[in-house]
Amino acid sequence: MCGINGLYHFDPLRPVDEALLDRMRAAAVHRGPDDKGLWTSGNVGLAFNRLSIIDLSGGHQPMSNEDGTVFLIFNGEIYNFMELRDRLIARGYRFRTRSDTETIVHAWEEYGERCVDHLRGMFAFALWDSRRQVLFGARDRLGIKPFYYYLDRESFAFASEMKSLLQLPQLTRELDETALAEYLLHRYVIGPRTMLRSVKKLQAGHTIALHRDQVKIEQYWDVPLEEPRNLSEPEALEELEDLLQNCVKSHLISDVPLGAFLSGGLDSSSVVALMHKMGVSDIKTFSIGYNTKESELGYAKIVADHFATDHYPLELTASRFRDSLPQIVWNMDEPVGDEASIPLYYLSQFARKKVTVALSGEGSDEIFAGYPSYARMLTFEKLNHLPLASVAGSLLMRFARDGKARKYAAMLGRPLEMRYGGVSSTFTREQAARLLPSLHSSEPVAEAVSAAYQRSHKLTPLARMSYLDLKTWLADDLLVKADRMSMAHSLELRVPFLDHKLVEFGMRLPDHLKLRGKTPKYLLKKLVEPLLPRQIVHREKQGFPVPTRSWFRDDLAGFARETLLATEGAVKQIFSRQEIERLLSAHEHQDRSQQIYALLVFDQWYRQFVTSPLSQATSFEPVA
Repeated sequence: MCGINGLYHFDPLRPVDEALLDRMRAAAVHRGPDDKGLWTSGNVGLAFNRLSIIDLSGGHQPMSNEDGTVFLIFNGEIYNFMELRDRLIARGYRFRTRSDTETIVHAWEEYGERCVDHLRGMFAFALWDSRRQVLFGARDRLGIKPFYYYLDRESFAFASEMKSLLQLPQLTRELDETALAEYLLHRYVIGPRTMLRSVKKLQAGHTIALHRDQVKIEQYWDVPLEEPRNLSEPEALEELEDLLQNCVKSHLISDVPLGAFLSGGLDSSSVVALMHKMGVSDIKTFSIGYNTKESELGYAKIVADHFATDHYPLELTASRFRDSLPQIVWNMDEPVGDEASIPLYYLSQFARKKVTVALSGEGSDEIFAGYPSYARMLTFEKLNHLPLASVAGSLLMRFARDGKARKYAAMLGRPLEMRYGGVSSTFTREQAARLLPSLHSSEPVAEAVSAAYQRSHKLTPLARMSYLDLKTWLADDLLVKADRMSMAHSLELRVPFLDHKLVEFGMRLPDHLKLRGKTPKYLLKKLVEPLLPRQIVHREKQGFPVPTRSWFRDDLAGFARETLLATEGAVKQIFSRQEIERLLSAHEHQDRSQQIYALLVFDQWYRQFVTSPLSQATSFEPVA
């Protein structure tokens, strides 16, 4: 796992400023403390920070081919690199290292822009080919690894983290108002937008090529949009077992200590179970919890004891969150108002003391229909086929007093596209409009959400929801926080459920093998039932619970109020102070913790990325 940065000027006579390129690299040195590299040639330059995982002595980057006509920087892991290496050797290519990086160099020479079709793993890379005079970049199919860029008429710059691009003197820190409105609705910003108007994200499954004054962005892969396969349950189980075992096995390749995050939920427990089944010895597992009822430490201990892992639990307190919020937001790089970032930050810091690589369970809910909201939406799908459903909804809206009851009443008679905007929501449009006066509550659904529904219109409602969450929530919330919170502590986090072959399999499963009655992730549960304790397989999903509800009423109530209403904060500049005060008061009798947390995150991000001088903004160090 590493950090990549680069500069390219469209004027071939304008040389790259090496000092600027090195400042970009240094801004994200936490992504790779083991080695660094910088290479320039006229109007193009590449810089790199390395976290050594495979071929510890031979993976220095930028890496070139034999004659120095191709230079590459790469962040991630290619899990099929040995197989790809053998194919390339058979084609006459010679290798100087054992690293997966060199396979990309030669794959480019052999396949050109279609080299990405041959890569299986998580990656973001860029290369310069002096013979073709092209700068080529790519991001993995699911968006596990980040790729930000800045583009104007004179230059193109890219980086693993937005903070590196802030070093560019020409970059303006102007907010994208559409992105801000989207953040209030979803608690994250859907790509290609970021919160800064001048910075974009290369989308998952896309490449970018710059040839002289031409810029070409293309999609090379998408989540399958096909009819479900005609599979029996035994056939599906056999195929899933083979796929999942191979995925976990490939994710175990490492020349450094490796472990697993263990929440006690089905997904992380399944990964640990498969590691144990494959004979992995001395499995190190890491869990985090609290001294409250939301804690999952007890479930994690059940699994750890079951497999006799070398288990390390950690308990998090409110005071640690308060003290570290600025570091968490700075390392998150773009505002993501997801409370699960807090335990993930500390869990990564904790695990890094023992291992350099950790496996995690992200992605299973999206591909195997694990979210409770899916079942609720399918219930409304049935109700809305009844006569007068919309009339019943209007009547219920008139008499309902509870906020949740009103929310569900409003869904009666409405199509899926208007009911389900993704697994994550924060403020309603009406609340967001009061908070941000420039936002009109009549604005249409977010462009990316609407586009996802249009592309998936032939799929079943369940498959459409999964597709939407894979394209938005997974790529722009879950994987952002997974990458940033782990890399803040130079820890490589691997996600075997997001191997693209497994995702393709899951998306082509019939609905009844994913959601059976009230049983989510039906096929996965059938597969791991013989391996795991029953109370783990059949427990209710909790996500990554954080006790912010009680924190913002007790220990952190004063902190939240003082921060959000401070004269130098974002409230004075952007939001309605009256609405902030109303929100804080409402939390005393109604849970508004997600909204408070989302605003705290944005406030800290705004101070650091928009109003603070760079010399101050880049000074954070991980807390002990």
